[in-house]
Amino acid sequence: MIKGLLRFVIAVIFILSGFVKAVDLVGFSFKMEEYFSPTVFNMPFLEKFALLFSIIVVVLELLLGFMLLLKLKLKFTLSALIALCIFFGFLTFYSAYFNVVTDCGCFGDAIKFTPWQSFIKDVVLLVGLIIVFILYRKEFKKKDSYTFSSKKEPSNTFKYILLVIFSLGMIYIMAQGIMHEPLIDFRDYKVGTDIKSEKEKINKNPSEYKTFYSLKNQKTGEILKVNQDDYIKETKYWAEGSPWKIEEGKNESVLIKEGYKSEIVKFKIEDPTGLEVTDEVINAPKAILVFSYHPKEVSADLLQKVEAKVKAQKGAVIYGVSTDPNTFKTIKNAMMDGTAIKTIARSNPFVLILEKGKIVDKIPAKDYVK
Repeated sequence: MIKGLLRFVIAVIFILSGFVKAVDLVGFSFKMEEYFSPTVFNMPFLEKFALLFSIIVVVLELLLGFMLLLKLKLKFTLSALIALCIFFGFLTFYSAYFNVVTDCGCFGDAIKFTPWQSFIKDVVLLVGLIIVFILYRKEFKKKDSYTFSSKKEPSNTFKYILLVIFSLGMIYIMAQGIMHEPLIDFRDYKVGTDIKSEKEKINKNPSEYKTFYSLKNQKTGEILKVNQDDYIKETKYWAEGSPWKIEEGKNESVLIKEGYKSEIVKFKIEDPTGLEVTDEVINAPKAILVFSYHPKEVSADLLQKVEAKVKAQKGAVIYGVSTDPNTFKTIKNAMMDGTAIKTIARSNPFVLILEKGKIVDKIPAKDYVK
């Protein structure tokens, strides 16, 4: 009874983890790009394969989780899941210890974990899998434990049929997310979100940060961490002739009070001169924004078609928002942080339609021009 319940719980966790990532594979691939970036594992040559790696990881989670649920090839399934857990554990420990990837993306945008929470989750799962492995070891078959044989037991035929149906369903969901938009949107920018209202909530309850300076005594070599308030109060740290000097590049911004949490905090649009136009956009009766996080990868033909269509929308505030001030040729250019754009848009380019600051539609540009 206990071993069956433990197996069921672990299987469901892996299926859910795989499902929320399968819905938004492009979003998970952005997370994989972070791991490959120069600041983490310094393997930028793998960034172009981020989507492929994302698909492999998600397929493994889903298939192995479902096989564990159905008790199929139990020894192989448990061994593979333990190996997967060790791999994830290494990634999350590295992220937590070196504080390089602040959200592992384990449950996509549905549930956010800190790096240490992610690592603890992986350790708990690993221990659970080892316990299940030990509890079920007497049921393992001596032959074909780690291989897939074409000869299947009659009693397992229905389970394999379920596995095939499950796999086809997941393939459809993943394909939709890659080619169009996620079927289920877990992001803060889902259709129906009132960006204007969210901005007001953030402004009323902002997060508070305090800067900590790393000071080094030039005479003794002593190093201190001093917050900005104490630094200003204590003249010994900055007065003329003081031995204390701020160490460049070692200052830290520490969260003092958690405010209203929303990705909308990063929704900041500026024109090429640096003038912010966010209020103009969210206060307009209708605004149409064309986003591109990799403008150099967009075909000129598609860009021309989408610009022509948005220009035909009379009475709307229209901006082309990207990381390059010269991306769009016939509509006004605006700038936004590339990471922030990726949070909003999974396609490149992408059309977002707002009415008085409320998201009423989100469409990949290739679908918008059809």
